[in-house]
Amino acid sequence: MLQPPHQSLQVAGVPVQRVPARARDQDAPWHTEAVCRRDEAGLFFAPSKEPTAARLSREEAAKRVCSRCPVMVECREHALLQPEPYGVWGGLTAAERRVVLARRRRRDVELKKTARAAANRMAG
Repeated sequence: MLQPPHQSLQVAGVPVQRVPARARDQDAPWHTEAVCRRDEAGLFFAPSKEPTAARLSREEAAKRVCSRCPVMVECREHALLQPEPYGVWGGLTAAERRVVLARRRRRDVELKKTARAAANRMAG
């Protein structure tokens, strides 16, 4: 989602077409192609004191929007690199992004250990 939760986004009635990454204008920011630009911000960000069942339903609806977005991967990577603490970005909730980030950190630690072990074997 590209706008804060308090701002409403314009809803478009035009069907979204997937555009291959290499066919997109490489000079345009990725978010200009985002499907969520045409949906309500409230779908991607939780209102205060939202009941669990309502939150899960809203998040699933947001993920369905993300699933048809041509820039979902770019959006997800943006949210992981920032990191975005709220909302559904790139088809992942904030909690799911924390899991992805933790897995990446563990993988990086393991890769460094493996590289050090290989360097030690070659040196010794």
